[in-house]
Amino acid sequence: MTQTSPLAETPDAATAKPVRRRGGFRAMLPTWSARLGVGLLLVIGIALFGVLGPMLVGDPDAISSIGMTEPSGDYLLGTTQTGQDVLAQLAHSTRGSLQIGLLVGVLATVLSAFFGIIGAYTGGFLDEAFSLFSNVMLVIPGLPLVIVIAGFVPAEDRGLSTIILVLAITGWAASARVLHAQTLSLRNRDYVAAARVAGEKRWRIVTVEILPNLLPLLASQFVFAIIAAIISEASLSFLGLGANGQHTLGTMLYYAQNGWALQLEAWWWFVPPGLLIALFGCGLSLINFSIDEIINPKLRVDARTAKAKAGGVAKEARAAATAVSPAPDQPDRELVLTVEGLNVVYQTEKPVHAVKDVSITLARGEILGLAGESGCGKTTLAYAINRLHRPPAEVSSGTVTFHDRGGPDIDLLNLGDEELRAFRWSKLSMVFQGAMNSLNPVISIHEQLDDVLTTHKPDMGKAERRARCAEVLRLVGVDPRRLDSFPHELSGGMRQRVMIAMAMLLDPQVMIMDEPTTALDVVVQRGILREIIRLRDELGFAVVFITHDLPLLLELSDRIAVMKAGEIVEYAPSGQIYERPSHPYTRQLLASFPSLTGERGAFVRAGGTAANDVNEGAAR
Repeated sequence: MTQTSPLAETPDAATAKPVRRRGGFRAMLPTWSARLGVGLLLVIGIALFGVLGPMLVGDPDAISSIGMTEPSGDYLLGTTQTGQDVLAQLAHSTRGSLQIGLLVGVLATVLSAFFGIIGAYTGGFLDEAFSLFSNVMLVIPGLPLVIVIAGFVPAEDRGLSTIILVLAITGWAASARVLHAQTLSLRNRDYVAAARVAGEKRWRIVTVEILPNLLPLLASQFVFAIIAAIISEASLSFLGLGANGQHTLGTMLYYAQNGWALQLEAWWWFVPPGLLIALFGCGLSLINFSIDEIINPKLRVDARTAKAKAGGVAKEARAAATAVSPAPDQPDRELVLTVEGLNVVYQTEKPVHAVKDVSITLARGEILGLAGESGCGKTTLAYAINRLHRPPAEVSSGTVTFHDRGGPDIDLLNLGDEELRAFRWSKLSMVFQGAMNSLNPVISIHEQLDDVLTTHKPDMGKAERRARCAEVLRLVGVDPRRLDSFPHELSGGMRQRVMIAMAMLLDPQVMIMDEPTTALDVVVQRGILREIIRLRDELGFAVVFITHDLPLLLELSDRIAVMKAGEIVEYAPSGQIYERPSHPYTRQLLASFPSLTGERGAFVRAGGTAANDVNEGAAR
């Protein structure tokens, strides 16, 4: 068979101009905007005033004989009732409030992340306990609880650390519930499942796959916690329950209120601290609006990147694939996977028998098609083979045996966690259903491919790993320059190819593909199928190809297993399925596709074979 250069077939490898990208630290910066500039100006200005101001002003507690003096050249913000410099008090109070806000923000964010993310991902009893504790903290009124806790602490012992601890403990529960809900959604995403299949440890999945997607929420929680802490501290201080002997914006308002500043119209005493609280909150809110641009790569795309993406889609659509016939049946099949009597039951209130006594074999270099309508158990069977089920799914009986090349047979159902982690991806990999949407949206293509190599080949050097990532992209017809792209910068077909490349990284002997061409147009679909067959011929791996599209399997597969209601009702070479379907359900599937020329589908023609029809279509 004549081989073609994968790189030459790349939709944009030959003609696309490299897009100038912001690299390194600059890639993490948001697009500049007026609101971001104003927010940074306010926050940095107030922070600098709080940090440097106390070094430039006098003693805030120094008393003079000049009381209630309006702003003047000697006292820029006037004096208090006892002659203290308001500007000096404001500088020291700003520093105190910023310390409280920053420390409470960090502690509250850490607590909400711990109880929200860890509990939701771990599940089980730990999740129930964390959720119960979060719910209890959530239903208790915040400010009254803070007042009660602060009131029980003697005034002489009520220092800055006490106030920070009280505010942190009472300020994390609401955000933890939001993070919990988002984590429950993320842990079921395909790219998280792919990370589990790749054998990544739990802590790495949480930190690399889940946490980056939660950074906008964590950033918002951090900003909100800072503002809430400053306002809550001001409220406590206004009630006389603030930190003893500390200068904060709240204590300034407290002494201004007790000194009759409002009645005496001494605006210079109470307006500056209130105004600083409002301006600091406004600045943080404006920055928060731009946080999504830092975290979400889609919002950082400039016009040139968008143009390059559109060009890649158009070129890929023009790269129509030529048909390739499946490999002929082999009389002496060397088996790589054997499934015997497999049963999978969902142990719900009314148990569902999803896979019923399934027995199939897969030979080396063979493409086995698994066909059937939606809900018949195809994906459940694939998950059972790869040990990806979670309760209530349970393999009730049967065996799944992997016949390792040059090694002993492996009983997959009896592998321990570490053995299973080492087996997945290196010997058997999986391309999940809807694979084009299975890539982590906030991590570059290179990082996602590199994760697999880092997990399974920790001794491989950084340069060697990048070279391997570039190599597999070339194999599937994607320009290696796309390594530094984010998933949204690729067309659907290119993302699909990246997922196939990821499954090929460790040269597995078997690849399970669960509807890998779903949602692709027919032209791009043909290109993907051509690549699968070409790679099978070149690299020799076996494929289990799952789809509800029986005509597609007739063109692609060596053998086909037709599944209905959890059972394999027909299992035969594709030519036999095409010419002499024996089961009524198979004939029903063949007859269900509309014809352009006759009563049955155009792929069913008397006196021919599937391979002949495919070749005739290619010739036309």
